[in-house]
Amino acid sequence: MMWTQASNSHTQSPVNCHDGFTDNKIPIITTQLESSQLDSKREHTNAPYVQDLYETVLPWWRATIRARILSSVKGESQILARMQECIRHPWLDAYFLYSSTLGTHTFFMIGLPLLFFFGYEEHGRGLVIVLASGVYVSSFVKDLICSPRPLAPPVTRLTIGTHHLEYGFPSTHSTNSVSMALFIFGYVRNAYIQSATISSSIYYVSCVMLVIYAITIVFGRLYTGMHSFTDCAFGVFLGAIISGAYAILKETIENWLASAHWIVPLTVIPICLLLVHYHPQPVDDCPCFEDAIAFVSVILGIALCRWHSVYSGIDERFLGSVMPTPQGTVWTWEDTASWWTFACAKVTFGILVIFVWRLLAKSLLHLTLPPLFRFLASSFDLPHRRFYTPATDYQHMPVESSLRPIPSMIDLPGVLEVSGMRERSGLGTSEVKRRGAKLNNGTPLANGDPSNYSGSELENSNGLSQRKEVKHYDADVLTKVVVYAGIAILAGEGLPVTFALLGWGVKPW
Repeated sequence: MMWTQASNSHTQSPVNCHDGFTDNKIPIITTQLESSQLDSKREHTNAPYVQDLYETVLPWWRATIRARILSSVKGESQILARMQECIRHPWLDAYFLYSSTLGTHTFFMIGLPLLFFFGYEEHGRGLVIVLASGVYVSSFVKDLICSPRPLAPPVTRLTIGTHHLEYGFPSTHSTNSVSMALFIFGYVRNAYIQSATISSSIYYVSCVMLVIYAITIVFGRLYTGMHSFTDCAFGVFLGAIISGAYAILKETIENWLASAHWIVPLTVIPICLLLVHYHPQPVDDCPCFEDAIAFVSVILGIALCRWHSVYSGIDERFLGSVMPTPQGTVWTWEDTASWWTFACAKVTFGILVIFVWRLLAKSLLHLTLPPLFRFLASSFDLPHRRFYTPATDYQHMPVESSLRPIPSMIDLPGVLEVSGMRERSGLGTSEVKRRGAKLNNGTPLANGDPSNYSGSELENSNGLSQRKEVKHYDADVLTKVVVYAGIAILAGEGLPVTFALLGWGVKPW
């Protein structure tokens, strides 16, 4: 695991023109200059303030919204920096840093299939719709507004993985944590008040845990310097709106998916593809679009497998099967051990099948889609997205090329890289990553002065001195749609049916 500390300089990525837009590359930043060196460089430069490129690239209304949010980010960055000076502690650093993984896509994409494996398909389907809607809407707004995260410096940013590569407004973590907490609270409340299946002590303990979870994730985004107060406030608002909308429309959605009419797939598939196609194009090469593709595809897969299970009768024949359990109400140690054996076998087999599908489907699609796209391109113009190389411009996709907003377990060693924790942990100093603005001659601004900051850059995830350009290919987009829709179909229907056929059952009891 790589540990790095944040320094006191600003840098801005170089800018190139591409298809009439401004195209910011993702910089690899090495900052080893002392503060005195930076001040000296600053005194010897007479370069003017760098022009905010977003004002010329974005439509006026997007640029206006961004300018207002950026003004808030500048002021709130100073407040966050002072807050960090007052309350940061090594134990709190570790707590808020690692608890942030409970709001990540990896956590949800590994945890959600388990609900379907054990027969809680309605809960799982609801969580998928709520969380995926939150990720898509927040990613949509991020790429629409292109607002940066809090300025670092003065803020010390603590992060795992590549979340800092995305724009800041709004906070997807805040959206997900609030929407999930409210969704679960709805079921807990119904179990306590309407069906009386849980005691009052369990109800109140559950409520306290949900509040702690939501506060931990939301406040953690402020503590770690990953989001401003404005980012988190709007994220909380989105999470509440999405959860409330689902609570109102739940019965309508469930009844429509279970109608067994062909209108369901004929409606869902075009809508999901249009959501992918009309996702806003940002100024920078931001990973938000990749998150949106993945979760829209999951909604597509979950909707299709629910419709198909009712249409084909699988829902009645297989998904109601029960795992092997004793006939009586008293379980012996042997009965408990047997149940857990089947449960572990289901989880292990299911996750393994999903990973194998991901690898095989991606490899096959990377092999077949580029030639297909080149053939179609000879007859008509295909949709093209900035930062994505069309198939007519390459012959073969590199083996390592893929979109990875949601890493698999085999990706985790390269993803769990932590920045910014040495400063208060007594672990010494090292070279670090920072984001900020720089003058036209490339001289970084010292001491995190935000007055000339335009927020027109995204960072690299590891802060090392080498530079590596991120390469995307058009085939990656449709590949991700098929792969993640397939994962949802496997988790929602394919694997539960397999468990029933193997005699392992679906429902726990």
